[in-house]
Amino acid sequence: MADTVHSLSTAGLGPKRQVQYWSDALTDLCGQFAVDPLDGSTLDARINYTTVSKLKLCQIEASQHRIAHAASPSHTSEHPYVKILFQTYGISYFEQNGCQIQIRPGDCLAYDVSSPHTIISPALTRHEVVIVPKELLRERGFHFGKMSACKLSALAGTGRIAHDVVHAAFGEAAKLSANSAASVAESLIDLLLLPLREADTAFDRAGPEAMYVRAQAFIREHLRDPELCIDQISTSLGCTKRYLHMLFSERGMTVSDYIWRARLQHCHQELETHGGKTITDVAFSWGFSSSSHFSRAFRKCFGVSPSAIHKGQHGGASADVI
Repeated sequence: MADTVHSLSTAGLGPKRQVQYWSDALTDLCGQFAVDPLDGSTLDARINYTTVSKLKLCQIEASQHRIAHAASPSHTSEHPYVKILFQTYGISYFEQNGCQIQIRPGDCLAYDVSSPHTIISPALTRHEVVIVPKELLRERGFHFGKMSACKLSALAGTGRIAHDVVHAAFGEAAKLSANSAASVAESLIDLLLLPLREADTAFDRAGPEAMYVRAQAFIREHLRDPELCIDQISTSLGCTKRYLHMLFSERGMTVSDYIWRARLQHCHQELETHGGKTITDVAFSWGFSSSSHFSRAFRKCFGVSPSAIHKGQHGGASADVI
């Protein structure tokens, strides 16, 4: 028969003992974690877990807390797992490799346990977790050198089906024979990976190159917005400002440099092709809010004034010489 359901709870323990007990429980399951109850006087937490062949299935409930897995001096294979987490109650905030992700009920989050990360839950949360050995995913073509956390929806489609099957498997795990458990585990892994394959993420949707491409796309879409700034970009992409700075600095520029250069290129193009627009119209339509700033930036970038481009293309004096 498969493993029975095990239960652990901090009920009845003193506050300090609760924290240590919960840290030990998480460590036994998938790696070393530091636990902080935040401002709570107690840490009320419980976990029910079982196994289906090589998979660990958990149902976890905890009051406000923060857990953190720090970098290990030893090899990352110390924690050779991937967690696939289904949030069922409350809101949590996940951070790993500069990427910040908010997790709400109905969200599914897949991430590499061995990479340093933190999860903050400001209030009571519940989630169901599948802990998958990496070896089972390598067999299916996933490469962990590029793996980044990935959030998907479990409210519809393959994500909904995967969650429903995980929930059912937890309830029936103790009734499975060893052979049946192995077959169920194989099918469950393939089912869990379906939404990831559909999204074509390979756990790399938030990797550095992909994140840079997403940042470029966001900037292009909002280039005309005079309020466009790094805070807006980082919030939209779910990453830190520091991480964005790193992505662009590795390519020899700042985020602001990229934005202004892109705006100037559009302005140059419009001055050449749209004779009915004044220079100020063009500048302001692409996010500039100062004529003098636009003129200085344009001359620095292209070596000529915007009025020279305007006159050269349309003849005569510019209708709006800056």
